[in-house]
Amino acid sequence: MNARSAAWIIKHGEVDIDGAAAELDTARDEGKPCPPLRDRLLPAGDIESAYQVQQRQVRRWLAGGQRRVGAKVGLTSRAVQESFGVFQPDFGVLTDAMAVPDGDEIDLARLLQPRVEAEVAFVLGTDLTDERVTTVDVVRAVDHLLPAIEVVDSRVAGWDISIVDTVADNASSGLFVLGTAPRRLADVDLRLCGMVLEHAGEPVSVGAGAACLGNPLHALAWLAGTLARAGDPLRAGEVVLSGALGPMVPVTPGAAYEARISGLGSVRTCFSSREVSS
Repeated sequence: MNARSAAWIIKHGEVDIDGAAAELDTARDEGKPCPPLRDRLLPAGDIESAYQVQQRQVRRWLAGGQRRVGAKVGLTSRAVQESFGVFQPDFGVLTDAMAVPDGDEIDLARLLQPRVEAEVAFVLGTDLTDERVTTVDVVRAVDHLLPAIEVVDSRVAGWDISIVDTVADNASSGLFVLGTAPRRLADVDLRLCGMVLEHAGEPVSVGAGAACLGNPLHALAWLAGTLARAGDPLRAGEVVLSGALGPMVPVTPGAAYEARISGLGSVRTCFSSREVSS
């Protein structure tokens, strides 16, 4: 599509779902970020169309043999929401291809512009199918908790993203790493649990559960209700990443990171020394 055609689409309120999905797929496959999608292939603020782009990509991954293993919540910080001009979180899909074992080295060739953040991972013991999910529903559905590092990534050049860009790009998902020592929900105060993300033994990000919509359980409840209303509810055995407990940190090639969350233990990962795409 040339610039004149793209301008016509935006001017007349139309969208290019196929074109946006194709550009993100190409960026991911070829390892080269694409320009922002907003005001070019998707109108600014058109979150519904952005989710259609996300779904188009997910269907491609599943058709190619990947398996959905859960979902992630993003934009859980009020400050980040305000910077995007939105007042609710967003979400993306997790597949088995995104999972990295605790402590393993991640090849930077798999990523474009990675950043890391520490999160709570909920592993569900029962389905969450009610559209009006309550806190009691999510508490009863959680089988156990794990500490997690999410490796967020953007297929949009320079992380020049709006809400439309990040939603279309599967909520800027990359990879995720889970700890291996499960904890029961009743044993952890998720609102007050402190978090420190360390690089080379030095803190690079600190936070607490309250930074995630006031409590990570609120993020899980929001996601469960949202997906149930969309007819694609969370299922038993799936993992949900809560959203960041503190600021995300750009990845340094060759670096190792360890996240410690009070009551949940720790999780770690490291990266190869190849330079990160700009």
